[in-house]
Parts: sequence; structure tokens; C-alpha cells
Amino acid sequence: MAGEGDVKLLGTVVSPFAIRVRMALHLKGVSYEYLEQDLFDKGELLLDSNPVHKKVPVLIHVGRPICESLAIVEYVDEVWADGASLLPADPYGRAVARFWAAYIDDKLFPAWIGILRAATEEDRAEKLDAALAVVGPLEDALAQCSGGKDYFAGDSVGYLDIALGCNLFWFEALHEMFGVTVIDAGRTPRLAAWAERFVETEAAKKAAPLMKSMVDYAGKLRSMWAAAAAAAK
Repeated sequence: MAGEGDVKLLGTVVSPFAIRVRMALHLKGVSYEYLEQDLFDKGELLLDSNPVHKKVPVLIHVGRPICESLAIVEYVDEVWADGASLLPADPYGRAVARFWAAYIDDKLFPAWIGILRAATEEDRAEKLDAALAVVGPLEDALAQCSGGKDYFAGDSVGYLDIALGCNLFWFEALHEMFGVTVIDAGRTPRLAAWAERFVETEAAKKAAPLMKSMVDYAGKLRSMWAAAAAAAK
């Protein structure tokens, strides 16, 4: 197993994608150096390590950068192969997990960002309805993947659990800021019960950002979006 000096993670404490990688590293028992990045004033290391997207997270392993959180999680799972695998063992199970992970990033993330970006209560209500529609199919995905057990991966946390679970902290922040509920126990009871279990896992607690950090960061984003909208008029 690589030592601490061999592994660095570029991220921000509030990034759900960096949180995803931090949870994977914890689950695999990987020691690493964490380097907080300022996304409003990006540094040379981040720009050199991810020149295409210029985003976090970036995992640097023995000097080589790996970008995009799901790719990083799979890399971590393969390189540090001791212990339980994050991805399912069989090809079909891996394909299903990857499908739903892509669904989460392509559909769910933009949906909840829409709630955060909404400038009016009416717009926010519409964006919440859209997000709830995206969440709905994940109830059936949980039943399919878990086989009736506690987590998407079965008895323990795995790839799809952290793919979705990294968003839960921001769902709590949206509730704190606007009083909205993205995973509604009345609509998706299995998923709501899973979320309650997941946030109590050690991996989730180790990576959880402070509520104040998320709310403050959200305020900066909303101010930036409002200024851009005003300038476009």
C-alpha cells in the first residue's frame, strides 16, 4: 500500500465530488495528504493537474493526476485492492452500479443545483418538483441493487452508496436554507431510511462538511449567479 507521501487529494471541503473521493479513500484505508483549493482563485497546482476541466477533485498518486470523481473512486478501488471491493464483483452488477452513478451525476446533481440557483420561491418550487422526479427512480434502484439489505452494495457501503451519499450533506444544507426536502420519506421511504443509515457511517462522518461552510459557500455562489444574471440583462 502506498504511503501518505505518495497520495494527494486536491479538493474543497464542500465539494460533493471531493467528499465522494474522501469517503472512498477512507473505506479503502488509504492515507493521503489533503490540499484544500480555492475555486474562486484557482492555483497553479490545480490548473496543471486538471488542465481540461480545471475542477476538483484531483487525486495525485506517485506524481500522476487522476481526474473526475467516479474515475478516481474506481482507480482507488483497483489500486488498493485489499479488503472489500467498492464495486460489485460481477460484470452485470458493476454495469448497473455505473449506470446509476452516471444518472446521479447527470440528472440529480443538476436538479439540486437548480434548487440552489432559484431566484424566487416559485422557481424554487418548480426546481424541487423536478428534483423529486429525478429522485424517484433511485427508490427502485436501491431495491434492485441492495437485494433488500441496508445499502446499495448490500451489507456494507460501496460504490453506488458513496456516489449518491456525497450529495446528502447538500440536501441537508438546502433544507437548512430553504426548508426543502429532496429525499422525502413519504415518496421514497426506502431511500430515506438508507440516507439516515448512510450519514451515520464512519466514512460519511469523516467526510462531512460543516453546515456553516456549505451555507457560506452557497451564499458566494448565489451572489455570483445573481451578478451574472444582472449583467446579462
